[in-house]
Amino acid sequence: MSAGEDTSHILSGLTHQLPDRDPEETAEWIESLDQLIQSQGTERAQFIMRSLLQRAGAQSVGVPMVTTTDYVNTIPADQEPEFPGKEEIERKYRAWLRWNAAVLVHRAQRPDIGVGGHISTYAGAATLYEVGLNHFFRGKDHPGGGDHVFFQGHASPGMYARAFLEGRMSEEDLDGFRQEKSKAGHGLSSYPHPRLMPEFWEFPTVSMGIGPMNAIYQAQSNRYLHNRGIKDTSQQHVWAFLGDGEMDEPESRGLLQLAANEQLDNLTFVINCNLQRLDGPVRGNGKIMQELEAFFRGAGWNVIKVVWGREWDPLLAADKDGALVDVMNETLDGDYQTYKAESGGFVREHFFGKTPQTKEMVSHLSDEEIWNLKRGGHDYHKVYAAYKTATEFEGKPTVILAHTVKGYGLGTHFEGRNATHQMKKLTLDDLKQFRDHLRIPISDEQLESDPYRPPYYHPGQDSPEIQYLQERRKALGGYVPERRNTAEPIHLPDDKAYEVAKRGSGKQMAATTMAFVRLLKDLMRDKDFGKRVVPIVPDEARTFGMDSFFPTSKIYNPKGQNYLSVDRDLVLAYKESISGQILHAGINEAGSAAAFTAAGTAYATHGEPLIPIYIFYSMFGFQRTGDSFWAAGDQMTRGFIIGATAGRTTLTGEGLQHADGHSPLLASTNPAVVTYDPAYGYEIGHIMKSGLERMYGPDSKDPNVMYYLTVYNEPILQPAEPEELDVEGLLKGIYLLAPAKVDGPRTQLLASGVSVPWALEAQQILADEWGVSADVWSVTSWTELRRDGLAAEEEAFLNPGSEPRKPFVTEQLEGATGPIVAVSDFMKAVPDQIRQFLPHEFATLGADGFGFSDTRAAARRFFKIDSHSIVVRALEMLARRGEVDQNAPKEAFDRYKLNDVTAGTSGNAGGDS
Repeated sequence: MSAGEDTSHILSGLTHQLPDRDPEETAEWIESLDQLIQSQGTERAQFIMRSLLQRAGAQSVGVPMVTTTDYVNTIPADQEPEFPGKEEIERKYRAWLRWNAAVLVHRAQRPDIGVGGHISTYAGAATLYEVGLNHFFRGKDHPGGGDHVFFQGHASPGMYARAFLEGRMSEEDLDGFRQEKSKAGHGLSSYPHPRLMPEFWEFPTVSMGIGPMNAIYQAQSNRYLHNRGIKDTSQQHVWAFLGDGEMDEPESRGLLQLAANEQLDNLTFVINCNLQRLDGPVRGNGKIMQELEAFFRGAGWNVIKVVWGREWDPLLAADKDGALVDVMNETLDGDYQTYKAESGGFVREHFFGKTPQTKEMVSHLSDEEIWNLKRGGHDYHKVYAAYKTATEFEGKPTVILAHTVKGYGLGTHFEGRNATHQMKKLTLDDLKQFRDHLRIPISDEQLESDPYRPPYYHPGQDSPEIQYLQERRKALGGYVPERRNTAEPIHLPDDKAYEVAKRGSGKQMAATTMAFVRLLKDLMRDKDFGKRVVPIVPDEARTFGMDSFFPTSKIYNPKGQNYLSVDRDLVLAYKESISGQILHAGINEAGSAAAFTAAGTAYATHGEPLIPIYIFYSMFGFQRTGDSFWAAGDQMTRGFIIGATAGRTTLTGEGLQHADGHSPLLASTNPAVVTYDPAYGYEIGHIMKSGLERMYGPDSKDPNVMYYLTVYNEPILQPAEPEELDVEGLLKGIYLLAPAKVDGPRTQLLASGVSVPWALEAQQILADEWGVSADVWSVTSWTELRRDGLAAEEEAFLNPGSEPRKPFVTEQLEGATGPIVAVSDFMKAVPDQIRQFLPHEFATLGADGFGFSDTRAAARRFFKIDSHSIVVRALEMLARRGEVDQNAPKEAFDRYKLNDVTAGTSGNAGGDS
């Protein structure tokens, strides 16, 4: 049976295409299996079946892989562990939680506020969370370390409601939902946002798909810390709560193989299968639980389905001919959704009425009893059994597929309705029905007095239920979620580690990528600091010159290197190790960004600071995984992002998709990213040192940043650090690199990154051939100069009457005269970021448009950003001012053949890194 067939959502088709030549014998075999189950239970039957399948394979009997099982619970009733909690107490305060969560959203939607919220997600998932919070999720004070729980974003009201019962939040806090500024001090973020609530949330999850992949790499990071001997994480578990609709995101499914390949049995996905996405059914004509089961099984995961509550157990036990299971298998998700929006009588007629056997099976049940046949995700016993099995399973990650109803218990206007996700408030009748359903001791008068502000319910901290709740959390090591930032200070490298960057490259040419890699190597050699560096590479280490790290630092692989390496005799052989330091994610930028986030937040999640350094083709960073970097910023990740092979004209030959002319602009949209475009190795050294001090220095006021550095693959002679270097200017974004060499008409040349040598060449041409005096400035960060300028404007705006502060770039160029020509290997909008802060006449040269394959010199001449283009542009501006001959620009244009791409000379060939 192929995946594209209409019935592929039911079963794998073990017998679909084979004739049954002896039905009587078949029946005897099936009867024997039934008797085995009845006499010795499902566990023994499972072993016998596995033994038979193994023997069949050895005898070349073709048996297809069972990718899906019947639409029933994976764990048989006779294998369920005993539920250890006090279910009546837990059910009681679970009702209070569901009430308070709904009321929190409802009150935030009153006419004078109207900030919205989501009621139905938590209502349907409360049992899934509460079983975990009462019995499984470990807090930070647990002896084995705390678990890492990725809460489903839309369920955040439920977590706030629990914090209210726990005494961690007040009614005033709950009323601050989605009002973070107007209710400052009591505002609650709409979703899990660690940056907005840094002592509560650990992981941002509401950008669909980011949670699943970050959870996978969090589990990997936990093992990485353990295997490298930095921290014992053997008892820590990662839980990710996800939606079945969310699993359609490519990021949700695209990284499952890592968890299977590395046998991350410290990871559990809990997928809330309410069969609905934001607008309607996930698979109205199919079965999403079956689809996900097949997908996860195929990816190498352990799959546990929690489909039906315990009320179904007697019916399934009585289903001797399989008629009920057949109906369950064949019923489509769209119909299951409809059943929960109708009545018990409707379910009797349309579900059980599909066959005479199933109709008779429920003849003794009332319509109300049929209606109360719960789905598995709402049953404490079934969910507990799944969680316990998942945490005890070894060798594979586990996914729990829990069948639930969206809007469960909220009444007929909410339960299972297509529009339930967008419904923000309840009518007075809804409130009364919901109160009655949950048995909340609130009177009609209280609800009627102000339907927009129904009261929260709390029985008091001394009530037996709250005492029980608190005892459970104490036994598990404290509250969840909770974020702590209690990392010990780390020893930062001293000046000696940066000497290689200051020396330059002597007579040897080296690209800034290589200058960076040499510096990184010395930082990793530092005795105390080096072990905390986590290099992350998406299968381009050799391109970036990092293959020299392989023999010493080694590539992390939890299974080690169990094969005979083809290059084992080479000095730079490919080496994998259980304790390897390099995270090599393969051709996988999304996974690398997730690994970067996990490592860069270890200071908070584990109290162990790590310094992730993620290096990649710059075109495939913020453009490809910008959402991941935004989530990393939300999670307050610290580390270095290196956009290698940067520039639109510098990576020769690769062409359009590799020609990065805009990554600094994309990076500038992330407030947590500090962007630099350094020209030389010594600039990189100062930026790295300053970045480390900002992230982990004792005096840092804003440590939660990521540094983005663009580095290039064009080899140049790296100069030694100048004696009188303006370090402050370098770090703030601009410093005078080369003052003018002659007296004459004055111009200012501002350049960044790989364009600085072109500006220096233009300076020489202007002096020798045109008698023009040009100062050359190295702009290490157009973005940071702009941010400083905007901040100065904002300060002036908010302090009328006060002397306004001058932006730093304005101060630096205050005494510089003449027009400005700004140039980079990026589009014009990159240097244009500072235009408004300078009174000078300002012209920008940039590589706008799509890139292409050609030589560096030809590409730069085509975009008019090379040294001769700088000269002509400067002469044009000076001629307009009457400071050079009016014919000079035309003469220069013709002399340098500016429209002839083959006449360009700026740039050289070669340079892989």
